[in-house]
Amino acid sequence: MTQDVRPSIGQGVLHLFFKVGAGVDKAAAIAAVEACRGREDQVVSIAMLGHKADIAVMGLGPNLWSLRQLQTDLVASGLELVDSYVSLTELSEYAMGIPDEMKNMRLWPVMPPEDKPAWCFYPMSKKRVGDDQNWFTLEYDRRKELMYEHGTSGRKFAGRIVQLITGSTGLDDYEWGVTLFGQHPDDLKEVVYTMRFDEASSVYADFGPFYTGMVAELDDVLS
Repeated sequence: MTQDVRPSIGQGVLHLFFKVGAGVDKAAAIAAVEACRGREDQVVSIAMLGHKADIAVMGLGPNLWSLRQLQTDLVASGLELVDSYVSLTELSEYAMGIPDEMKNMRLWPVMPPEDKPAWCFYPMSKKRVGDDQNWFTLEYDRRKELMYEHGTSGRKFAGRIVQLITGSTGLDDYEWGVTLFGQHPDDLKEVVYTMRFDEASSVYADFGPFYTGMVAELDDVLS
């Protein structure tokens, strides 16, 4: 028997992106999601727009072996895995003083949020370019100031956007994964555009590819 592999705090987050071919066993794919939920994990399924993938499945749970089982079962159903991202829920060093309720929302989020079917995901890192664009050589207080400015911009979208930022330093190619749920697709566009003017983003951020789609149950997504 495998030994559970769990973060000391928070939970694992696995984004899986698939192409759907003619040989997919729809019932087996749905059973894979239900089995994962039966292990008390959360699973969000998304119908993707564009050529990068047909569907996405986002799994959240404390035991990484359970998320691996979700991946194994979905591939066994005939779905072709074309991309993925691995991260952990985390509490930012700049948010240690927030109330416990807010800490728990970041470490143990409830997904998907209600009435927010528009979805996007992108990875990002902070720059390390020379002396003037190296985030990690800035003093802590300066970084904290810039992140507070960034957070103020984000709070303007309260009620329209739910954001989940997960840490992936040492786990995947970028340092964070950003998952956004919106009421409307233009909410996603507006929040990213607005926050890119903040210095923490405009000067110090590198962005990876964006994935966009609509949240629905897997039965509908595969249809």
